[in-house]
Amino acid sequence: MAGFRQGAVLGHPIGHSKSPAMHIAAYAALGLDYSYRAIDLQEDGLAGFLAEVRADADWYGLSVTMPLKNEAAVLVDELTPVARILGSVNTVVAGRNDDGGTRLSGDNTDVAGLVNALRHAGVARRPRAAVLGGGGTAVSALAAFAALGTDTVDVYVRNAGKSAGLHEVGGELGIAVELLPFDGAASALAGYDVVISTLPPRGADSLAADFLATAPDTAGCCLLDVAYDPWPSALAQAWETGGGTVVPGIEMLLYQGVEQVKLFAAAGGFGDRAQQRVGDVINVMCDALGLTRRPPHD
Repeated sequence: MAGFRQGAVLGHPIGHSKSPAMHIAAYAALGLDYSYRAIDLQEDGLAGFLAEVRADADWYGLSVTMPLKNEAAVLVDELTPVARILGSVNTVVAGRNDDGGTRLSGDNTDVAGLVNALRHAGVARRPRAAVLGGGGTAVSALAAFAALGTDTVDVYVRNAGKSAGLHEVGGELGIAVELLPFDGAASALAGYDVVISTLPPRGADSLAADFLATAPDTAGCCLLDVAYDPWPSALAQAWETGGGTVVPGIEMLLYQGVEQVKLFAAAGGFGDRAQQRVGDVINVMCDALGLTRRPPHD
């Protein structure tokens, strides 16, 4: 298929991104002549950049990271159902209109990234669930818990007013959302089966100190901390001290990237190839990220 050879990850800052390494490894394994690079871009530059992508038939898609996910949801031409509900896009797939123009479709693979990272860690369905933080990644955490069959999620936030929209998102996902004060998290976290921290790097350091002071027993409990640099986070260390399982955010990065590779390969007409070789894709992406190889999930 003509065109569909350029891809990139957009965000700010972006120099630390591990996405280029894992995407390039995946496309090499699939035998695709795809390029992929990191582009430092802030919110005020996104509309102009997407206009350039629409004018260039060579793009297959874009990975979108902070702080651009919400803005991307407004600027693309169409949204998948999950991206529409969440109002957050981490994946932009290029397609063709009937007139030959480029159409940009927004998707959110963060949800699948969270779900598969938790499944790889052995998390069962319908866990007692909590989320730390009410920002952009929190909506993806809600959707992940909905996919795991949870019907109620407690969300610990510093400002309930700013996070009130999570109630509406939960309603569309079919789950009840309880907003709770962040100050109460330290004494409560060990009572959940799974906790997803959506806080930025070092954003949970003070919570970790308070949590450790409670001498928590986290045996049988799982923490997924979406932050992965620096690692381990203070919260992850505190959780492991209590005997619990910790899933680093790089596992989420892996699995959301696998879903992106499938979508981007399909944009160029190689969807069947990517699906048939998904095991190879996962393994070379694990190699690129320094993770242990593993079989794909069903």
